[in-house]
Amino acid sequence: MGVETFKDPCLGISWGELGVRVLSSGNRVSVTLGYPAAGAEADYARALAGHLNVDTVDLDLRFSPPAGRGFNQVKHIIAVASAKGGVGKSTTAVNLALALSAEGAKVGLLDADIYGPSQGMMLGVPEGKRPETRDGKTFLPIKAHGIQAMSMSFLITESTPMVWRGPMVSGALQQLIGQTAWQDLDYLIVDMPPGTGDIQLTLSQRVPVSGAVIVTTPQDIALLDARKGIEMFRKVDIEVLGVVENMSTFVCPECGTASPLFGTGGGERIAAECGVPLLGALPLAMEIREQADGGTPTVAADPDGAIAAVYRQAARHMAARLWASSRGGHSAGDIEITMTDD
Repeated sequence: MGVETFKDPCLGISWGELGVRVLSSGNRVSVTLGYPAAGAEADYARALAGHLNVDTVDLDLRFSPPAGRGFNQVKHIIAVASAKGGVGKSTTAVNLALALSAEGAKVGLLDADIYGPSQGMMLGVPEGKRPETRDGKTFLPIKAHGIQAMSMSFLITESTPMVWRGPMVSGALQQLIGQTAWQDLDYLIVDMPPGTGDIQLTLSQRVPVSGAVIVTTPQDIALLDARKGIEMFRKVDIEVLGVVENMSTFVCPECGTASPLFGTGGGERIAAECGVPLLGALPLAMEIREQADGGTPTVAADPDGAIAAVYRQAARHMAARLWASSRGGHSAGDIEITMTDD
């Protein structure tokens, strides 16, 4: 079996079917994929070695983003949404953004929750820090933990309520997107407000969104709303890249007993019913909340930890789905293989 028959670990499709081009053969392999996977290079190398029935493969895993349908300096826009509040959507959005960055992509994060912006606090941006302007017309995004970010929280104080009607909120969102000078982004993660209202319609109709991720918990009521969110994006022809389930299991820190406080299998069930993948299931863990509240989300606070690994795997699968769908499920990449005498 050759490299071209190796099934991509995220997509389950062979690199040959994905259009990955094999130039030669040997145990030194350089692969360029359409999604970032720097953190999985060793795992891919072991899997490829097993596939080729050799002891080791010297794998150089590279990332080249697929052609996007974004705007200006943004290749792909991914909305992270939930039709119900309180399911951990903002925490998921910031950790997915940081995970994509850790995997090797250039990433931005837009906080589209105009009424209740939270990403400034989650990213540890000091209150009162304001974005710089360019020619008095555009904002330069604030950089935190290696990603670019923009939020209404950078423009107001934490105690300022946004008492705005729908059209004003939609206008503010369009300004945040269009007047932010994003700098050469592979992905812009948009943290959506909960629900299926003005902001969601504005984003889907006025912005070239490449895909969406739905965040839920195992609770039946949350799953009902998650289904509404999936159908909303489908009605406006935005592909749902997958589902992330939060609060899947609580592990007692004293005895280690796992308890499904909010039910079991809900995220997997809604994903199967709607024909989308379950990207990841996160535990109900105090450190996730503490790290986000403290301004250093889990992927940045404990990048090699078990919870960060779930976020990073979810980010890889999300980006891989986007790559595969960007050209009808078959996307091109490159493999360069050189012979060695080892």
